[in-house]
Amino acid sequence: MAGEPSWFEIGVADTDRARSFYGSLFGWTFEPVPPSGGSVIATAGLSGGLHGGDEGAGPYVFFAVDDLPAALGDVRELGGEADELEVNEDAAQVQAFGRFALCRDDQGSPFGLHEPPRRA
Repeated sequence: MAGEPSWFEIGVADTDRARSFYGSLFGWTFEPVPPSGGSVIATAGLSGGLHGGDEGAGPYVFFAVDDLPAALGDVRELGGEADELEVNEDAAQVQAFGRFALCRDDQGSPFGLHEPPRRA
């Protein structure tokens, strides 16, 4: 359903340390995503991802949309910012995870949009 949280992403400098920390803290398990070095995070609720090389980043919350390009247009029309460069267009990644874009609302608060993969 559009507007529901559908994914979260944690950006860190060191993914090994993050897997150890969050795994110990919450009991999360991690499935590697080669060749990026990142992981899919398995939780009892919302699925997520972990990526490295992002020192100082915080968690991102992604909200589901049915049509990512249209939603990016809406963000801009409403005075927000949408970074098209963050839209993942790699066919295998899109099929597995969907498409993502990082945005800011009209006050500068960051959030993400997620068009989940289409299932046949």
